Order: sequence, then C-alpha cells, then structure tokens
Amino acid sequence: MLEELFVANLGIIAASRIEPGAGLVAITGETGAGKTLLLGALHLLRGDPARSDRIGPRGDEARVEGRFVLGDDEVVVARRVAAGKSRAYVDGAMVPAKLLAEKLDTMVEIVEQHEHVSLGRESSVRRLIDGLLDASGVEASSNYRDTWERLIALRVDRDQLGGDARALARELDLARHESREIAAASLRPGEDAELKAALGRIRHAAEIIESLAAATTAIEDEEGALDRLRLALDRVRSARDLDPSLQPFVARLESAISEIDEAAADLRAVTESIDHDPGTLKSMEERTAVLGDLKRKYGATVDEVIAYGTAATERAERLAALAARAETIDADLAAARADAVGAGEALAEARRRAGKALTTDAVDLLRQLGFRDPVLAVEVSGGPPGPHGADRITLSFASTRGLTPGPVGRVASGGELSRLVLAVRVAAGVADAEVVAFDEIDSGVGGATALAMGELLARLAAGRQVFVVTHLPQIAAFADTHFVVERVADSAVVRQVAGEERLSELSRMLGGIEESAQGRGHAAELLALAGERKETGR
Repeated sequence: MLEELFVANLGIIAASRIEPGAGLVAITGETGAGKTLLLGALHLLRGDPARSDRIGPRGDEARVEGRFVLGDDEVVVARRVAAGKSRAYVDGAMVPAKLLAEKLDTMVEIVEQHEHVSLGRESSVRRLIDGLLDASGVEASSNYRDTWERLIALRVDRDQLGGDARALARELDLARHESREIAAASLRPGEDAELKAALGRIRHAAEIIESLAAATTAIEDEEGALDRLRLALDRVRSARDLDPSLQPFVARLESAISEIDEAAADLRAVTESIDHDPGTLKSMEERTAVLGDLKRKYGATVDEVIAYGTAATERAERLAALAARAETIDADLAAARADAVGAGEALAEARRRAGKALTTDAVDLLRQLGFRDPVLAVEVSGGPPGPHGADRITLSFASTRGLTPGPVGRVASGGELSRLVLAVRVAAGVADAEVVAFDEIDSGVGGATALAMGELLARLAAGRQVFVVTHLPQIAAFADTHFVVERVADSAVVRQVAGEERLSELSRMLGGIEESAQGRGHAAELLALAGERKETGR
C-alpha cells in the first residue's frame, strides 16, 4: 500500500505530506480546494502522462514522491514535472516513466469522476470483459490473435502482389534482366578507377617511354648523375681520412648513390613493362565503354553498379516468390478468414461467459446500492474479424426490470451512473489492486444511497487501501482515515482530521456550518451509524 505521499507545487498545493494508512481513506474539502490533485499525484507516480499545466506558481516544477510497500519490499518512487518534460525515479535512480507503469500500474487502480463515459465505449467494455476471461477464454484470445496476425500477413502479401499478374511479371523480367546484365560484366570493385589510370598510360606510352629513357640515361651515362656522385664520394672519403668527423657525409652520399641506382633500375623496369600494343588499347577502350554504359544505367561508380546488381538479384528473388505466391494467395486468404471467424466465435463465447459473470456480480452490488430490480446486460454479437475479435460488445442498463434496457449513457441518470460505475468496476476486478482510488464517483447520490455506497467502499477497503475523494458526509463517515484539503489564499494544505476536528468537517459537509451544535450532533450520529454498519459488515 501507499505508506507516505509527498506533493509539492502541484496545482494549488504548495507542499503537503500525508501518511494514509490502510483501509478506507477519505479526502474531503470545499469545491475548488484541490482535492483531486492528490489523485493526480497517484497518476504521476504510476507513470501516467504528465501535464505541464499542473505545475503550480511556486517554482518551475511540480514534485511528487510516494513510498510504497510491495509485499515485504519497500520502494520509493518520484516524479518531477517541468515545462515540456518530466523525470521519474525509483529509489533515487532516474528511470523511464514507463518503468513506473510496469511497477505500479497493476498495483494502483484509479476510477475517474467521469468514467461512466467509458462504459458507453465498446473498447472500454471489451477491456473490462477480457480482464475476466477464464482459462479457456484466455487461450481463445491468444488463438484469435495468432489467426488475426496470419490474416494480416496474408493481406500484406496480397497488397504487394497488387492484383495485376502481368505487371508483376514485367517487374520480375526487368529485375532479372538487370541482375543478369550486371553479373555478365564480372565487375570488380574500383575497376573503373584502375582502368582510367591504365588507359592514360597506354594512350601516352610513346611519350612516357621517351621521357623515362632520357631520365635513365641522365642518371647512368658517363658523366651522368651517378658518376658525378661517385666522384664526390671519393673526394669526401679522402677528406674523412683526414677528419673522421666527416663520416656522416660519407654515409649520406653512399645512401644517395644506392637510392639513385635503385631508382634507375626501377625506371628501366617500368619502361620495359609499358604496353603500347594497339590491340591492348582497343580492348581497354571497349571495356571502358561497357563500364560507362552500366554506370549510365545503374550508378555513378562501378561500386554503385555492383550494389545495384545485388539489390536487383534480391528483388528478382522476392518477386519470383511473390509470383509463385499469387497462385495460392486467394485460397490461403480464404482459409485464414475462416480460421479467424472460427477463433472469433470461440472468443465471443468466452466473452459472453465473462460478461455474464460481470453482470451477475454487478447487479448484486447495484441492489446493495439501492436499486430494487436493476437490469445489466453485456451483449456480444457477431461481426467481421477485426484486431480485437470477430464480435461487437455493448453494455445495456435499466434501473428496473419494467424499463427497456439501453446504452448506459442514454438511460442512466447522474446518480445512477455513479453507482453503476462503482458496481461495474468492483465486479470487473478493481479490488484486485492493492491501492484503489475513486475520484468523486458519488455525483448525484445522497441519503440512504450514499450510506450504502459508503458501506460498500468500506467493505472493499478490507485488506487493501481505498482512497475516495468525496463531497458526501455519508461516505466520509465510513473512512478509517480522513484528510481535509483546505484553501488558504492562493494555496491549499492537506491535514488529517480526527476526533472533534472530524466532527466539525462532517458537520460542514452536512449543513455547511462547522460549529453548529446540532450539526455536530448529526455528525456524531452519522459516525456512530457508519461504525455500526462497518462492524456488521465484517
């Protein structure tokens, strides 16, 4: 349960810390005092989306912290909300907000003030029903998901086929032609750059040979560079014999002579290797033309052409598979649709069982809340296969059997809707959570009905923690712990009330007068009556 809650700069709440305790926790206060902000804090702690308009005027961020006991473990979660961003923490370490949802979403249930609207939506009713599926129903739901995913995959295949076999055949022929044309060229990565350099060499072979031969002659002929360097080396060696410090110059000249001698040999080898055969030139020019044609069609470089050829081969293989698939796709689609319909019927039947269980329990709760002979029905009718099943789900209600049941939002009054939300959510398993919060679901309720609602909430709170934001003293009187949110100027503070302070708050709620002796007497009677009913209900 939630052991401790701290809220700072959340709306008009400046800073408040509460320790709720187990059982039923009532939160009351004047209209506009900020009661529902405490449940907004719970929303933030369980990872729900953060709204920057909830940041109060006393700083740039709102801060919420909660200390929860989960079995034998204790965990502290926190959320900070600033303009355009929020940060979440677990035990002091920053975490994604979705981790809070994974950790607390099933532990904390919040029933909103206007949740009756969701009871008129098929998707919301379906979620409630699916939460009550038995073991075979869960299996049916899993089977349906599998069949639906297969049907969707087949539809994707069909859409890729496009329904035009001739267009597919043309595309396949083109992909195969491109793949074969590029493969036939036996391209090598970087071949175009190499060929360009080689062509430049062979086209100017005569000029290159002449220049290299002249360079070699200048180096090796009598009175050439080598002879002059050797003469210089002899003179330096003679000087070195007289002055040993000149040895480094001897070494450098020896190295230069060796390097130039090797260069001359390499120049001769290059000169002899240059091919200036007209046949070689022609074949290289023809290869250049082939590469140029391929690059014009498929890429700016040979490397790009090779990549295009690989993609064309893969595309041809995929299209060939699709072409073969076209022969069986219609039959496979028909079989998949039939499977989805069959799995959908099994799931619909499981939902009918769950809906019957939900309405049976909810009707019993509605009777406890003052309805004499209510009617609540979940209708599961057949429909075309869809993402969530092959059915249509509606929730119908009538306050008494003499009336014709209809959609919840059309036939129920405000007070009826409040009780209906409570009964349906309790029957749907909200009590499975360790912390349950109800946000002003008592709209339109009063008198004996309010007492019945308070008694039901008190029973629900046995063994768990239940928060209820309420304006009804009949409900607040059943609370094990009572907090009041009070407006002081532009801020709100939260304080726990007990004893005389609690009598004053209940008196205010009863008649709007805190210090009325008669009102306090009524409040004391109400507390006593609630205590008796709680004892009887245990």
